[in-house]
Formats: sequence, C-alpha cells, structure tokens
Amino acid sequence: MSDAELVLRSTRVITPEGTRAASVLVSAGKITAVLGYDAEVPSGARLEDLGDDVLLPGLVDTHVHVNDPGRTEWEGFWTATRAAAAGGITTLVDMPLNSIPPTTTVDNLRVKQRVAADKAHVDVGFWGGALPDNVKDLRPLHEAGVFGFKAFLSPSGVDEFPHLERDPLARSMAEIAAFDGLLIVHAEDPHLLASAPQQPGPKYTDFLASRPRDAEDTAIAQLIREAKALRARVHVLHLSSSDALPLIAEAKADGVRVTVETCPHYLTLTAEEVPDGASEFKCCPPIRESANQDLLWQALADGTIDCIVTDHSPSTADLKTDDFATAWGGISGLQLSLAAVWTEARKRGHGLEDVVRWMSARTAELVGLDDRKGAIEAGRDADFAVLAPDETFTVDPAALQHRNRVTAYAGKTLYGVVKSTWLRGERIVADGEFTDPKGRLLTRTN
Repeated sequence: MSDAELVLRSTRVITPEGTRAASVLVSAGKITAVLGYDAEVPSGARLEDLGDDVLLPGLVDTHVHVNDPGRTEWEGFWTATRAAAAGGITTLVDMPLNSIPPTTTVDNLRVKQRVAADKAHVDVGFWGGALPDNVKDLRPLHEAGVFGFKAFLSPSGVDEFPHLERDPLARSMAEIAAFDGLLIVHAEDPHLLASAPQQPGPKYTDFLASRPRDAEDTAIAQLIREAKALRARVHVLHLSSSDALPLIAEAKADGVRVTVETCPHYLTLTAEEVPDGASEFKCCPPIRESANQDLLWQALADGTIDCIVTDHSPSTADLKTDDFATAWGGISGLQLSLAAVWTEARKRGHGLEDVVRWMSARTAELVGLDDRKGAIEAGRDADFAVLAPDETFTVDPAALQHRNRVTAYAGKTLYGVVKSTWLRGERIVADGEFTDPKGRLLTRTN
C-alpha cells in the first residue's frame, strides 16, 4: 500500500465481484489494490473522494472509424479520441477503412500509427483489413500487432476496400486461422442486397426494404459454415437482424468460435421513429423495428450477443442528404454511447454492471486486452469513468466533440452524466476540460 500515488473512493465501485463501496489504489498507472471504503489512505497518496458517483472501468470500444489520414474532414484522431474521452471511453480500436491508405499492409499501418501518435487522448489500437488481393499481407500485419482483420461480404461503400466473395473469404479465413487470428465481418449478402427493392428518396421505409434481414441472416450462415469447417475465430459486426439469433445460438452451442456485437443505435432507436429524410439515422445494416430491438436486448441478456460497440462512422454534413439511397451510411455515437445504452438498459431492468460487462469487459476480452483493460481490479490499467447515473442531459449537437456534429440523438434526454474520465491514473477530462493527449498506441503485445 505504501507506494500508492492516488486513491479513488466511491460508495459505488463496479468490480468483477459486483458493486460495492471501495477505495481503489493506483500507482504508476496501474490499479494496485481495491480495498474497503474506509481503508487508510497511504502516506503521500492523493485522495479523490467521488461520493456517490459511480466509478466504473473505462469503456473499450472496438469498432470506431476514425478516417485519419485521408478523410480527416470526416473525423480524425484528435476529435474522435476527445469524443471518446468525454463519453467515458478510454480505449478504442480503429477500423481499417475510410482512411486513405486503408490498414491493409504493414506500411499502411505505420502511416496510421504515425498520424495517431501525438493526437490520441485515449489509448488506440488498430484492426487490419482483409481484401481479395492481400492474403500475403495478413500474417505480417498480425505480427505487427493488429488485433484482427476486418472484411466485408458486401460492398463497403469505398472503392479502396473491396468486399470478399466466397472463395476469397475462404482463403483469407484459412490464412488467419493458421495463426489463430480473428476475422471480424460485415455480414450482408451482396446478391440479396442487389435483388432487394431499390427506391431512392426520403422515405425510411424504402431504405429499410433495401437492406432486408435475409441479407444479414444468409451472410451470417455462410460465415458460420466457413468458420466451423476451418475452426476459425470469427466475429459478427453490428448485428441488427434478430432473425439471425437462433442460428448464432446454435453455432455457439456447437462449439463454433463465433462472437457477436451489436450497437447502441440498434438498441435505443427504432425504425418507427425515423423521420423521412433524416439520414442521420442511416446506417448499414439499418435500424430496424421495435419488436426486433426487444429480441436484441434479450440476446444480450442470455449471452447470444457478446458486446456493444459504437460503429462510430461519421461523415461531413453534406453527405447526409435527405435521400436515403445516396446519403452516407453511418451513425456518430462515440460521446453518447454510454448514456444512450444506460438510458435504455435501466428502463429494461438492467444494471450498470451489465452495461460494464457489455461495453468494457467483453470488448476488452474480444481483442485480448482483458489482462490490462475492462475491469477494476489489481493489475489492470487505472482507466476509469466517473458517472452520475441518475443525472440527465438533453443532447445538444453543439456540445459534442465529434468533428461533424451530426447526431441521431439530437434533442433526446439521456441518463448518465460522465463527470470525469481517467487514463492510467491521470484525469484526462473533467466537466468538459481536457488535458493534452495522453493516449498510447496499442498492439496485441504491448
């Protein structure tokens, strides 16, 4: 105890064993002990008494499109990581596309790391990309420290990141399985998308019909078959179709190495509430009906869905036109994800312990960071969010840290005010005031 530099004390600390009053000791950026609430403060240590605000582990968001370099007018590491910090996220993993160059070779990874190095307010890791012509690059990228490989089964929306048809998917998956890597997949079947009705214009019902559930369900079935045959690790990205849940549950019961994520927008927004022309709600796969949402929450509760991530995919405001067919598809959600999920979770009878499990512990586990992130216990990084869970705020786009303040949550009243965020024992934001960037670049091995 004597080497502690900092003690964070709260009547509500969320630990792996449950929520309790506790004092959390920090030294050299690590949690050294979690003691009783009235534990003596070591000599020389600074006490931060948080009162009844909840101390929870910093969130780990494993699905973020930072778009830097190349499309920094869409976002960028400086703004994305500030938004993350403001929302209680202390670690994010950047997707390989929408930046130019995409993270599909080691050289391209190095470009992205150089750009991020002095701009990151939170810790940042990187996914690699699996393209039809880069199988030879997958192992070198793995050895360079990417956390896994992103692939699309349907067109990605950007020309520099083509999707994988069946044979290229099998080749990429076989190569990744050979070094026990992780393949993460945007699973929509391109043929079913092409055959769906395509009606341009402002009506959300027309857009929803253009991205049918069958496209997700069929692609996920294909992915599971390939993973089972190769004993490969696969992860289904941004699940929106509840129809795929029985298939996923069966695959897990059969020992297929499949995990699944969903996103705040699928859990908190519904197709019924999307106004015509409001393309700030557009994403792919789409936000579906309220009955579908109920089944996603049930699947989170029973473990069929493993975790919640933002799929933060911003663009400039001019790309969010009122034509759903041509508007950029993506939801900006980094800063609001914790509050949005907590608002709906509490309404449905879930506690903050559940939210922490879905948004911190399991996401850290997904990328192999669960030895240092995702929990308040001795030996982990001293990454924290301090939350006032019963306080509310109304979303004002002007108050967001995102570079482009387009949000589907504008005007919504949400529960959960992040009072401060801490990275390795240093407060990086409190009441809207930020420190200089203190994030580190993470790899699987550092």
